[in-house]
Amino acid sequence: MEQYVIVGNGIAGITAAQTIVRADPAAEVHIFGAEPYPYYRRPLLWEFIAGQIEQEALFFRPTAWYTEHGIRLHLGVGVTALNPQAHSLTLADGSSVEYDRLLLATGCRPFTPPFEGVDKKGVYTLRTIEDAISIKEYSQRVATAAIIGGGLLGIETARALTSLNINVSVIEFMPRLLPLQLDTEGAQALQSLLESMGLSILVDAATEAILGDEFPTGVRIKDGRVVDAELVLISTGIRPRIELAREAGLDVNRGVVVDQQMRTSSADIYAAGDVAEFEGTIYGIIPAAIDQARVAAANMVASGSTTYNGTIRSTTLKVAGAELTSMGEYLIEGDEYTQLRHTDEGTGTYRKIVLREGRIVGAILLNDKSRVAPVSQLIKRGTDVSTYTNLLLNDDFELKSLL
Repeated sequence: MEQYVIVGNGIAGITAAQTIVRADPAAEVHIFGAEPYPYYRRPLLWEFIAGQIEQEALFFRPTAWYTEHGIRLHLGVGVTALNPQAHSLTLADGSSVEYDRLLLATGCRPFTPPFEGVDKKGVYTLRTIEDAISIKEYSQRVATAAIIGGGLLGIETARALTSLNINVSVIEFMPRLLPLQLDTEGAQALQSLLESMGLSILVDAATEAILGDEFPTGVRIKDGRVVDAELVLISTGIRPRIELAREAGLDVNRGVVVDQQMRTSSADIYAAGDVAEFEGTIYGIIPAAIDQARVAAANMVASGSTTYNGTIRSTTLKVAGAELTSMGEYLIEGDEYTQLRHTDEGTGTYRKIVLREGRIVGAILLNDKSRVAPVSQLIKRGTDVSTYTNLLLNDDFELKSLL
């Protein structure tokens, strides 16, 4: 009987475990998670902070489900060392576990820039349930908050705190919000929408220091402006947890380097999700984590059975009154690309479609949910839409007719 061990119980780890037990029902599958909780949906943490859902609603499956499906879940158990030669792991309590195949799905941690004042009480990052519980409790005693970072997580958390009647400012270093998901026009449309909801948005604003003594009182920008803030959330990106792999001698760059089968440089060790680096890319998105985990698991059971060729980038942001989806090559520039745009400030709608050689390769859709599925399919299929270029953004044109 093969023993499969997975380090990390996020979306990549759980997806891989499910895939393994389906492919090999007799397999012995162990998951080791450092947190004391079973897999939960991180994108919903802001809804928990806002009081829109209870903590139990975060969990995707009850713990009994794992046992029923032949998955042995070890929670609150950290892994401190990996020995590829011995095919073994060392756990935090000093004990060891052997494996036949190993998956590293250790995810990532929040990146905290070296601002002055980051160690104050009331300054947070948001990655875990414990973070969310602390922020939720602390938010009850404040009237002002600042989010440093105008990315997906920052904006979602800003909206959550606003719903608690807190005056929230979003401070973004780059010239626009969501610099990884939006172009200039789309970012302006989203900013106007968020400001109409009561958020204060500062772009092109480099944070210099978090002010206050024991607790924060504000954030000072490098141009001298000061933003009032009794609570500060730092949302400035993530860094893969590569320490275990690096210390074990595996090839690492920004992430753990993998090939098309999601194999690392060491025999019988695979990686997937936010920790994995494929062809120089760390995706950091859920669809990629799922795709990679399925490929890794299939190859753990039957080596060479399937390959990973990348994931079409697709991210979705939902805040009250706004729904944004960015997919494919939506920020790419060049003479070989045609950029189609449409903005309707009255409805807060923004559409952008990017074409190359008559085929859709990317799109940004703000408050335009009906186009998301057909555009996604057209990108995947590489359908030639050149005959309809002048109609693609029209309200009354059915994109589904092209499928």
